[in-house]
Formats: sequence, structure tokens, C-alpha cells
Amino acid sequence: MGKDGVMEAKSLKNRLQIFLLLLPGIFMFAVFTIYPIGKLLFMSFFQSGYGSSPADAFVGFQSYKMVLSDRTFWVSFENTLLYTLVTVPAQMATGLLAAVLINGLPRFQVGFRVIYYLPVITSWVIVSLVFKYIFNTEGMLNYFLSQVIRATEGNIAWLDSRWGGLTVAMLLGIWKGVGWNMVVFLAALQNVPKALYESASIDGCGAVHKFFYITLPSIKSTTLFALVMLTIGGFNVFTSIKMITDGKPMHQTETVLTWMYYKAFNEGQFSYAAALSFIVAVVLVFLAVLQFRTMKNRDEGD
Repeated sequence: MGKDGVMEAKSLKNRLQIFLLLLPGIFMFAVFTIYPIGKLLFMSFFQSGYGSSPADAFVGFQSYKMVLSDRTFWVSFENTLLYTLVTVPAQMATGLLAAVLINGLPRFQVGFRVIYYLPVITSWVIVSLVFKYIFNTEGMLNYFLSQVIRATEGNIAWLDSRWGGLTVAMLLGIWKGVGWNMVVFLAALQNVPKALYESASIDGCGAVHKFFYITLPSIKSTTLFALVMLTIGGFNVFTSIKMITDGKPMHQTETVLTWMYYKAFNEGQFSYAAALSFIVAVVLVFLAVLQFRTMKNRDEGD
């Protein structure tokens, strides 16, 4: 066997080893990701429900039509979109502010990172129940307002209206997401060359000009990453709504995931829920592409 043959044999052996190492991961990905997505797509075109079988009737796009003509779906979609539009910029702004402040500290950076990150690793169920207790009609906030500082004569039903319940869920989402954004932006800030700031100082630039003309342009890729991830997270809001309002009153605080859960497991309309999930997926893909193109156009314009 010549030299070329030996090299080819070694290359084939290396590729085989890499494939064998990747095989368990590929298998898990296929079983727990690819197959469920394919099964879900199949269910969206067939009449699936409790006691369904492979012989269920093919209904085509009927389930998708049902979703798009359902008023409650549009309410849940509006709530999800509003939740995303409010929480994503708020999380990014507060997280970036915290990162800038911590990055400028000469000491105790690790301690502040831990403090800011604690809400991120706290269970969604626990913090949702805590917020529900605080804002409940007989909860801590009403007790403080009516009994301690005497600011109100009676209890306020914070969670009994659509906008009240959504506002509480948004506050929870913002509070819980600041730490994640802080860590992401802090890592990006520490990679910005200090020489840029030194040159700007020599030219007489202040802190505000440095932030807008050096810091923000230098962390564009991180900003885009955070924007896309938070948008996906905003559309996936479930636990806080489920625990705090459970869609009440009259399904007015539903989000797309809580409404999907209700239709699937309360009413047994799995075809409807499957179609809804793919509609949301298409919306998320569209938003991600739009965000990438917007950032790309800004980069080209600069």
C-alpha cells in the first residue's frame, strides 16, 4: 500500500471514529426532536384527539383554519406579542446597564454577578407563586397598601383583569431575565479593546459618547444573539401565566402556549394544538429572519 493509500485509510478511520462518537447524540436528537416534530406535523393534518388512531380522517388545513378563525387564539397571540415587546427591551436595557456598572467596578464583580444571576436559576414555579402571593387580592402588596401605609381603603384585584395579570407576569419576566442578559453583555464588554476607550479619552469623548460610539457598535453580535433568544423566550412564556392567572378571567390572559396546553389537555383537541404550534414556529422564524436582516442592513449602512 502506497503513501496515499495509508493516508486515505487513516482519514477513513478518523471519519468513522467521529461518526461513532456522534452517533449517540444523533440518535437522541432524532428520537426526541426530529420524530416529535414529524409526529406533530402529521397530527396537524389529521383529526387527532383522545382515543385517536392511525385511521383518523385526513382534514388537511382545517385545523389551521380553526386556529386562525378562533378569537381566543388572537387574544393569546396579542398577549404573547405584547409580553415579548415589553419584556425583551426591558430585559436587554436593564441587563446591559447592570453589565456596564459591574464592568466598571474595581472589586466585588463576582459577588454582584452572583446576586444578579440568582433569579435566573430560581425555579419559575417558585417565583411565580411568590409573585402571585404578593399581588393576590388578599396578598402582601394589598396588605402593605391598605394596612401599613393606608394608601388605599380596600384591596385591589391586581390579578382579576387582563392587563393587571399580564403586567404582573411581565414584571416577573423582566426581573428574572436581567441576570441572564447581564452575564451575556458582561462577557461581550470584557472583550471590547481597551485601546478604543483610551483613544476616545484622548480625543475628549465622555462616557456617554464612548457608550454609543464604541460600546454599542462593539457588541452588535451579542445584542443580536440576546434579541433573538429573548424573542423566542417571550413567545415561549408559559409557567408564569399558568401559575399566576391560569388564563383568567375568561381566557383573557392566555398566551399561545397556555392556550395550546388548554386545547390539547383540557379539550383533547390535539390537531388544533399541533397546528397552533406550527403557526407559532412560522412566526418565530419570520421574526428571527427579520431581526437578522435588520442588523445586517445596519452593519452595511455603517
